[in-house]
Amino acid sequence: MPFLFKKIDISSLVLFRIVFGILALIDIASTFFYKHLFKNAFDSTGFQFHYYGFEWVVPFPEPLMSIFFIILMMAAINITLGYRYKMSALIFALGFTYTFFLEKAFYLNHGYLVCWISFLIIFFPANRNYALDVKRGAVSSLNKISYWPIFILQFMMGVVYFFGGIAKINQDWLAAYPLKLWLKTKQNMFLLGPIWEKDITAYIMSYGGLALDLFVVFFLLGKRTRNIALLFILFFHITNIILFQIGIFPFLSVLLTLLYWPADGPKKFRKNLTEKLRFLQPILAKVDSLFIPPNLENQIQKEESPFLKNTITVLIGVLCLIHVLLPLRHHLFDSEVAWSEEGHRYSWRMMLRSKNGYGTFKVISDISEKPLKIKPADFLSKRQNRKMYTHPDMILEFAHYLEDLEIEKGAKEVQVFADIKTKLNGRKHQTFIDPTVDLTKIKWSFLTESQWIVPFENTPKR
Repeated sequence: MPFLFKKIDISSLVLFRIVFGILALIDIASTFFYKHLFKNAFDSTGFQFHYYGFEWVVPFPEPLMSIFFIILMMAAINITLGYRYKMSALIFALGFTYTFFLEKAFYLNHGYLVCWISFLIIFFPANRNYALDVKRGAVSSLNKISYWPIFILQFMMGVVYFFGGIAKINQDWLAAYPLKLWLKTKQNMFLLGPIWEKDITAYIMSYGGLALDLFVVFFLLGKRTRNIALLFILFFHITNIILFQIGIFPFLSVLLTLLYWPADGPKKFRKNLTEKLRFLQPILAKVDSLFIPPNLENQIQKEESPFLKNTITVLIGVLCLIHVLLPLRHHLFDSEVAWSEEGHRYSWRMMLRSKNGYGTFKVISDISEKPLKIKPADFLSKRQNRKMYTHPDMILEFAHYLEDLEIEKGAKEVQVFADIKTKLNGRKHQTFIDPTVDLTKIKWSFLTESQWIVPFENTPKR
């Protein structure tokens, strides 16, 4: 695919590096101060829900966990500054992904997206302009690079938008659920409360979000429609910021979206801005002196060898195939994905359902005279407890945790049963897990349907 290797201005990639590094720093800092220090979510002596295949990922003991977060924040700063970029990007990619896999109850789509991007940018020449690596002479400066790094980032954002739209084509979303339920909780909001309480608002947001996700990429690809698309994107994300706490995702989405504009856009924007606001010129000149060495000679990236071109093309093809197929895996199951969660993660199924539940576990062992009734809240944090009741894989993992506790006490035969009630998008609570199934005999599978999850009953909403 020759278009992947056409030469473009490096400005957009440099801007992406700088802003991505800042967003990464904010995300890691909030995780460190709020989740770790305040919520103690990564206590090495506590219980964490694990991702399938990553059960071996566990928190470091203190003070190593805090030191780890400090190193990760330093790596994000280095990415922003373009200082020892490759090593810093690698450290950040490994560290952020480790943090992501520490606790399944904190799963967010933007975290999954950042995991992918943080590994991909290791291979981008994002430190070849306006970077400390250029200033210190570690790398030569480039003003033209191949298009493929920008294409990958455009593709990643396009996948998020498009599959987010595909996931919204379902009965509940088209009936304006769960937005009706969410907006009811915002009716007391200053000034905007009366807007959120109207059903028409939920319908406009539901169908508007569906249309935006499905078609915005096609509008971004057109020169004449690009600016119109940006207005809708900004309105969409500003609304999400007002209504929901979703971290850096809106800002990251806008950053990735801007990559659909010409690659020299940041350079032209800066030129126009300084011509209109001349007082910025000396300020920017001082900033430039920190990153740009005197007598700099910008170069155009050398043409890649045929072997390297073929390798990059194949790897990009594999990447694209993964991100097209993975969001479709829920079709392997007969279950309703919003209910069973089978195929939900890693599929850009964002903000699609309102779901909660309650229940208890029954533990029978050969060292107890009678069955033990277990309340998960006695073992879990509030977030873990809330998330577990809506995710069968987490229910299963907690059941095995209860089994392990009994074995530690000396039990040789243990059975664990779950009596869980869950409701989806305003319906009445339904039995979620077959209460007759001994969960200690069940192993989770990524691609096999779970027969112990009670099928969803599409009852009328209340």
